[in-house]
Amino acid sequence: MSLPHIITLPDELTQILPLLNHRARNLCDNPTDAADLAQEAALKVWQRYQSGGEIADPRAYAMTTLRNLARAAWRAHRETDELAEDMVTAPPDAPRLIACAELREAIDRLPEDQAILLRLVMTGETSPRILAKRTGVRAGTVMSRLARARARLRQEMGMSETCSVTTLFEEMPVV
Repeated sequence: MSLPHIITLPDELTQILPLLNHRARNLCDNPTDAADLAQEAALKVWQRYQSGGEIADPRAYAMTTLRNLARAAWRAHRETDELAEDMVTAPPDAPRLIACAELREAIDRLPEDQAILLRLVMTGETSPRILAKRTGVRAGTVMSRLARARARLRQEMGMSETCSVTTLFEEMPVV
């Protein structure tokens, strides 16, 4: 029969143990949780020693380990309310905001010459003559690029060919 291997702690860790226990009691609601927390922190420090990791300031390292473990425990045990059916609501503007974001993403995927024109239209400019002047292309080219861009957007957004873009922003019927 062999004797169990006796583990000896480094002197630094032996001196830190009472501090860990004291600090853990301040961080926990009951003595059992405090003892568990202090032991877990001491174990982590001991593992660091065993792995050959150097610790410049063992006391500070142990206290930081203890504090981090306490925070993790608090986060894990934070009580939350169970969601009820009436709690799951979206802000009234959510569908419009989602539609705008999807539309902007679809515009970003357009060829650059079409995307530039649509971005100008988004800022409020709708005159083909002014768009032509600002972009340096003919008014007829502006109108054909806008038509191709709108057609592609309708296709990407799953809209019919005759559908107006304003359809994206119509109120959803209340069921």
